[in-house]
Amino acid sequence: MLSRIWLGFFFVSGLAALWRWLARGDAEVFGRITAALYEMAGLAVEISIGLIGLLCLWMGLFRIAERAGLVGMLARGLAPLFRRLMPGVPAGHPALGSVTMNLAANVLGLDNAATPMGLQAMRDLQRLNPDPGTATDAQILFLVLNTSSVTLIPVTVFLFRAQQGSDDPTAVFLPILIATTASTLAGLFAVAWIQRLRLWDPVVLAYFGGFALLAAALASWLSGLGPEALAARSSLLGNLLIVAVVLGFLGAGAWRRLDVYAEFVSGARRGLATAVRLIPYLVAMLAAIGALRASGALEAAVAAVKALVAAAGLDTAFVPALPTGLMKPLSGSGARAMLLETMHAHGVDSFPATVAAVMQGSTETTFYVLAVYFGAVGIRNGRHAVACGLIADLAGLLTAVLVSYAFFTP
Repeated sequence: MLSRIWLGFFFVSGLAALWRWLARGDAEVFGRITAALYEMAGLAVEISIGLIGLLCLWMGLFRIAERAGLVGMLARGLAPLFRRLMPGVPAGHPALGSVTMNLAANVLGLDNAATPMGLQAMRDLQRLNPDPGTATDAQILFLVLNTSSVTLIPVTVFLFRAQQGSDDPTAVFLPILIATTASTLAGLFAVAWIQRLRLWDPVVLAYFGGFALLAAALASWLSGLGPEALAARSSLLGNLLIVAVVLGFLGAGAWRRLDVYAEFVSGARRGLATAVRLIPYLVAMLAAIGALRASGALEAAVAAVKALVAAAGLDTAFVPALPTGLMKPLSGSGARAMLLETMHAHGVDSFPATVAAVMQGSTETTFYVLAVYFGAVGIRNGRHAVACGLIADLAGLLTAVLVSYAFFTP
């Protein structure tokens, strides 16, 4: 599936370029596509290098959390839920531990630092697979939950906003939290409907009930506030959580009498290796996306959407953020590039750039996750994984637009 989509990008780019040449006399389009291929290849390396520091920081902190037992505690807390959501995995099987530890890392906002555990989880699930070339129900659910971005603290989005000079980098925290919750629930419900999972199980309902109580408390805390006050509270909560996570990790390590400095350095070393491993995947996806953009195909798609939105009598202020949203299921690095372009073109704290930032944090890169996780174990038939992942993406992106209008002024 991913191979066909990747090839499709190039074929669509070629057709769009031919149309621009033959119908509009734009013979330079082929030169722009060639330049974009080279530019994107360089950008892939640049992005990977830029991620090294962030990966080293969070992988170092994650190493401390792991050695202090925090990740294991969170995993044990989630294990009863996943025993019911993945009935094909026997109780006590290592796959349940690796799945919950990966999702625990994602919840804590460790982003690419969770990838090694995700690969281990997929390998553990593959040992239960009677048909190694076809994804099992458990593998599909695991992948969809990863693509829905079950992240509590979107550190990378804060980092990009800070780098671009935002006055309040964490103002998008609560909008992202709401949007990623919508995408996760949509993905889970889609998989549950297809796989006939028993979501009315008392244990599952208890987890959902606890989440609903937290959501109600958050809604009560935010009720009656205008956009500026909402943004201020989002920033406050985001910064508090980041500081609390860092101090909590370090405090837990000290309580366990770990050499926290040595453990941090040990974990941080893995950040470099992880960033380097990402380069081939980023080059492949960014090259295809660069060709799509340089050919004018992506611009035409965004213009068509803007015309439809305007024809429906709706506000079009969010439309410049759509390239980030459209790119996000395809390539995280491509979406980041689009996000940075939007920030540069409109201003980091402008409404389009803010919506793009919320979109960036609302979902994960469906096709990248599919390629990496399924590719690592040789799965060629993903069954309903792509469809459910895209449902989660759509829910996250629509929610990102709606909550951005609630929190920020166009």
